Amino acid sequence: MSKAKILITRKWPASVEAELMKHYDVQCNDSDVAMTVDELRAALGEYDAILPTVTDNMGAAVFDTDTIRTKAICNYGVGFSHIDIPAAQAAGITVTNTPDVLSECTADIAMTLMLMVARRAGEGEREVRAGAWSGWRPTHLIGKKASNKKVGIVGFGRIGQEFARRAHFGFNCEIFVQNRSQVAQDKLDQVNATQVPDLETLFQTCDVISLHCPGGDANRHLINADIMAHSKPGLILINTARGEVVDEVALAQTLHDGTIGGAGLDVFEGEPNIMSDTLNAPNIVMLPHLGSATDETRVEMGMRAMENLNAIMSGKAPRDPVT
Repeated sequence: MSKAKILITRKWPASVEAELMKHYDVQCNDSDVAMTVDELRAALGEYDAILPTVTDNMGAAVFDTDTIRTKAICNYGVGFSHIDIPAAQAAGITVTNTPDVLSECTADIAMTLMLMVARRAGEGEREVRAGAWSGWRPTHLIGKKASNKKVGIVGFGRIGQEFARRAHFGFNCEIFVQNRSQVAQDKLDQVNATQVPDLETLFQTCDVISLHCPGGDANRHLINADIMAHSKPGLILINTARGEVVDEVALAQTLHDGTIGGAGLDVFEGEPNIMSDTLNAPNIVMLPHLGSATDETRVEMGMRAMENLNAIMSGKAPRDPVT
């Protein structure tokens, strides 16, 4: 019996690729460049399963074809806003993701950004590299303590809860949560958190706000000029969720005019392209989408995607269905 044909759209950890090749006829995108809409559309007619990443734009146009062989799209990542789920469903394709395995590492990056912005570490590192540091002095690059702050979390899922644990138990921060649904009291109690009714309250209350909500059209520009206008003076905004959640034009303006005190971004709207206003904004730290970028997590993500693939190819229900 011939093996099912599988497409991996970007380079994956070698150990995961090797494991997939034991069981499937695997085609790897060795160029490691994001595939075009036309290429992805053609792949639907050629492969039994496609294993994409967040960089693959699988919008409605990809599914606009009469020739679809693909039965499974096993996404490498927890977010799936880059996939048109209704279009995939209409085409009879099962979509899965990889939750759980990247929660801790993404929360670590959010905490890294919080500390870097609060202590102006990005500015300091650039100054040292440029040879512009003139030595210690009492008023040089004065930042803010990270401890004992009021920390707001937008989206209290797995990653948001991991970030709350780090902020509460590691830095004695008071946790406030804004979530689209009521959070179970026992989950709030684990970090002594308070759920607030709306974003305006959260922005008025907190010294730091970290975004952990889903992306996609439902949350596009959820954080906009009107919301940021309600900010507590000196607010630090952290985004490790999805770039489109924040209106970057408004964010850059609020940083330039001092409406908020700083920002830490691991994701961007239209990444890898970043607006010049964002690049030039004061007290901003920017990372190249490193949330899950550890050896352990990237391998676990691949293995979780393969677990879902194996189930679907065996006619069983996958562990992590999106559709």
